[in-house]
Amino acid sequence: MSDNELLAQFYAQRDNKLLGALLQRYTMLLLGVCMKYLKNEEAAKDAVQQVFLKVIAELQKYKVDYFKSWLYMVARNHCLMQLRDKTGKMTREINESFQPAAEESGLESLREKDRLLGLIEQSMNELSAEQKTCVTLFYLQKKSYSDIVASTGFNIMQVKSYIQNAKRNLKIMVEKKMRH
Repeated sequence: MSDNELLAQFYAQRDNKLLGALLQRYTMLLLGVCMKYLKNEEAAKDAVQQVFLKVIAELQKYKVDYFKSWLYMVARNHCLMQLRDKTGKMTREINESFQPAAEESGLESLREKDRLLGLIEQSMNELSAEQKTCVTLFYLQKKSYSDIVASTGFNIMQVKSYIQNAKRNLKIMVEKKMRH
């Protein structure tokens, strides 16, 4: 069946299997598009999954006439948004991390960093076992999401959630400890 025939049947029946068959045809194309922009295989694979979810949601609401070109634009826009978000975040982190403090000498700065690392290490031990495992594997051992899924048995959404929650919890705990 052609793309248009599959789409027409999907719109008539609302059967996600038809949509799955259509998306399967373009998995490698999407991976190529995402690799072109993101330059990282794991990030590209994650992006393809996110694009699939977006496509499924969008096709429930809108009728698309030229599926392949529309799919390419959805993938391209998704990657560009990720790059924009990543670049903005990195710029903020760099600016916050490297602002020179005129009143601090180099030795004081080292002492403060050492104290901060100690507080982070102390706070890591207060995280849930799942959060600590995921953060350790991701940030300290530089494992990818799929490596963490394979070694822990958690699904990808759990891994992302544990990492996100751990980052938030660490920030709160460290800030609290720094005030005391």
